[in-house]
Amino acid sequence: MPSDLILVGVFGAPHGVLGEVRLKSYTEDPMAIAGYGPLSDAAGKRHFVLKSARLVKDDMLVARVEGVNDREGAAALTNVKLHISRSKLPPPEDEDEFYHADLIGLRVENAEGEVLGTIGAVLDFGAGEILEMLPANGGRPVMLPFTRAIVPVVDLKAGRIVAEPPVFVEGEEGELSGEAGSGNAASGDDPGSRA
Repeated sequence: MPSDLILVGVFGAPHGVLGEVRLKSYTEDPMAIAGYGPLSDAAGKRHFVLKSARLVKDDMLVARVEGVNDREGAAALTNVKLHISRSKLPPPEDEDEFYHADLIGLRVENAEGEVLGTIGAVLDFGAGEILEMLPANGGRPVMLPFTRAIVPVVDLKAGRIVAEPPVFVEGEEGELSGEAGSGNAASGDDPGSRA
């Protein structure tokens, strides 16, 4: 995929028999996807012009795509991921807003400057964004809640974030806990929650 392309949505299943298709928008304002001009696939080779779009619910739209006039044409678009050039996106409005693409690949350091790993993905399961850190020494990815308490510094120019990951110690029964050997977190609270 060309490096300047940003994922902004994905086509879903056909809607009706006249060529309309469902479209899940990843833009902050779901309808903004219709105003960016031609969208492309991940390779930047196929281009799609939205002739019209209407919001159905939350981030789901129903769109009409130029050149698609029947259900079969709409079905051929199912699961095609839609991208636009980074240059078409407005800059983030405040210092605490970031494009996911800008975070992926950043070096993760602790407050002392020790390299902990790199950001492999930005995830959101509905309860807030989570940074997936790929540890520098290998092993399983570590999930970091993307909060100011856990990630106090994001320095895009330096290509790094500073993180203060929660410390977990594996208990005797293999569960994560706040103290070695105990079955519960030291305070009884969820060790990953914000205070």
